[in-house]
Amino acid sequence: MLLKPSRTRRSAFTLIELLVVIAIIAVLIGLLLPAVQQAREAARRSQCKNNLKQMGLALHNYLDALSVFPPANCYGVGNSTASWSMQSRILPYLDAANLQKLIDFSQAYSVQPLVTATRIPVFLCPSEVNDKPKISTTGGANHYPFSYAANRGTWFVWDPATQLAGNGAFGVNTRFTTANFSDGLSNTIGLSEIKTFQPNLRLGSGPITANSPIPASPSVVVGYGGTFSATGHTEWVDGKVHETSFTTTFTPNADVMYNNGGTLVDVDYVSATEKAPGASTDVTNAAVTSRSYHVGLVNSLLMDGSVRSVSENISLTIWQALSTRQGGEVVGDF
Repeated sequence: MLLKPSRTRRSAFTLIELLVVIAIIAVLIGLLLPAVQQAREAARRSQCKNNLKQMGLALHNYLDALSVFPPANCYGVGNSTASWSMQSRILPYLDAANLQKLIDFSQAYSVQPLVTATRIPVFLCPSEVNDKPKISTTGGANHYPFSYAANRGTWFVWDPATQLAGNGAFGVNTRFTTANFSDGLSNTIGLSEIKTFQPNLRLGSGPITANSPIPASPSVVVGYGGTFSATGHTEWVDGKVHETSFTTTFTPNADVMYNNGGTLVDVDYVSATEKAPGASTDVTNAAVTSRSYHVGLVNSLLMDGSVRSVSENISLTIWQALSTRQGGEVVGDF
């Protein structure tokens, strides 16, 4: 009599065991994901600091070549042509000499679209969420934004009547040397982060006269009102304060909340657009805040070429002291 071979019974996961395994995997992913995100952000923050370091070297190479630091922008008497930015003037020292050769500084950037729409990687923080061009809706030139703004000081920016610039590291028509920084290059901010497509208010009821006091709070600034725009910091070629500069009216990442038709928006403020001597008597004062997508801080370049991560909780007194070139403050550690 032939015996039938016995069948080996296959073991298998039960439904409960499968659910347990899936739950364990989900927990492991939940534990791992924040670590991966933190590692990626640390890499982006490091690249951001490296971008600023390169711009610091470019500024000092410019100083070595021309014996002065570049101006934030330039205006001749009666010249209403839009002025090129400080950032555009250091291009040859950022391995972008070919791009600068395309620039005719005697002409407005609005008629040089090949330049204005160019994306410059070193000008952009890798954490920036709006790394995209600003497309003209009027048939004008397209523009590319950037992440690193020039320090114009605490509040006052430019008086076309007296041709005086603010107390920051850069200004209209300035030709600063190291001797102009009596506070020391290591105690003065040169550049700091900003967010692209930053909303702003311009030409409100805020002061357009000299020696106006620094606003005491964001509520004072938004009370000035003005024309609302959502395209600040979108033109790396443009030397105006709301495009390529910042001020230390408020601490980094400070909320300046404005009710724009029922929607609260974090804004900058500019009392008057910078004009050439003879073209206007309105003084430009500005609250243009340094902002970053790095949590809790902004990266800043000091004028000696070093880069620091500055906490958004820094004292306003220290932050403003760091922005003045001749304030006589002793900053120390920050």
